[in-house]
Amino acid sequence: MSNLEEALALIRRGAEEIIPEEELAEKLREGRPLRIKAGFDPTAPDLHFGHTVLLNKLRQFQVLGHEVLFLIGDFTGMIGDPSGKSATRPALTREEVAENAQTYRDQVFRILDPEKTRVVFNSDWMNDLSAADMIRLAGQYTVARMLERDDFHKRYQANQSIAIHEFLYPLVQGYDSVALEADVELGGTDQKFNLLMGRTLQRHYGQACQVCITLPLLEGLDGEQKMSKSLGNYIGVNDSPGEMYRKILSVPDHLLWRWFELLSARDMAEVEKLRRQAEEAGTPQQAKELLAEEMITRFHDAAAAEAAPRSAGNQIALGEIPENLPEVEVDTQGQSELPLPTVLRLAGLAQNGKAAKDMLGRGVVYIDGAPAGSIQTLAAGEERVIQAGKKKIARVRLV
Repeated sequence: MSNLEEALALIRRGAEEIIPEEELAEKLREGRPLRIKAGFDPTAPDLHFGHTVLLNKLRQFQVLGHEVLFLIGDFTGMIGDPSGKSATRPALTREEVAENAQTYRDQVFRILDPEKTRVVFNSDWMNDLSAADMIRLAGQYTVARMLERDDFHKRYQANQSIAIHEFLYPLVQGYDSVALEADVELGGTDQKFNLLMGRTLQRHYGQACQVCITLPLLEGLDGEQKMSKSLGNYIGVNDSPGEMYRKILSVPDHLLWRWFELLSARDMAEVEKLRRQAEEAGTPQQAKELLAEEMITRFHDAAAAEAAPRSAGNQIALGEIPENLPEVEVDTQGQSELPLPTVLRLAGLAQNGKAAKDMLGRGVVYIDGAPAGSIQTLAAGEERVIQAGKKKIARVRLV
């Protein structure tokens, strides 16, 4: 098998569509590092396994020697992606966007290679566009074509409001590809319209068109609906090792092999061998345990993966410090100290700043076995055992 065929086989793994695949093959034949773009609007600051489907594909491109353009849509985040939405999304403030963007950066490098990743913000070029530039950009597409888009069409037919600024979202996402001269853009199946917009605008600006790769939306623990925090069917990348282990073992059997394809780094030949062994044994339990070990090692470490089965489902009494604590480093970004809610959030002990403040208000945050009480900040260089509620505890070091 040639290197090109091997690369295409890896890229095809788990992909829904490659549009068009022959152009991807042509770009790969050029033998240069391709610019692989993926955009993330920082509207939900905590990543779950559903988000990592896309990150895993980006990592595969890095293994093949290509550069990832990790685009944080701090400009588009203030518009709100209308994809798959039945109503206008509320715009985020600049402060919310900045906080969520930092959380993304703290989490994605558990999967991506930072040496092959360029983090970019689309405000860097969008803020330079004048009103006249935006009018010219809006002139590249018609309202009729916009209304062909499924989510807009449904809202229009149902006589639900569509704000004018929502039409700008796919145009701005497409212009991002122009600004970055992207060779390939990745997105979920619900992003197909936006990805193709990039091809349209690149053609208009005289650039080679990007290849669009869509990836499936991972079903959650309920086995039916896509993974979502609002539905409670998710596994967070910041979940504790025991919680992660317990949840992975509860994955519906019919979804397990799809999860292996989309989440695991194991070769598909090995996955197929595991499937045959599960069929012979009459249960996929061992395969689930292997997947749990792999995921916990990725997002924590090997020691946490080894200890996870013993702690799965167990609640820790407030103030109790068990053995085999997961260790977490919190980057202070050069600051001499950080507020305690920020430490809880960055350490993965709270979903966000609001949840951290709520736990502090309820008195369920313990530091070194004692109530946090009046402690408001922690200093760079400190190492503390921090417990947030009865399920999340870690040895936290501020670096």
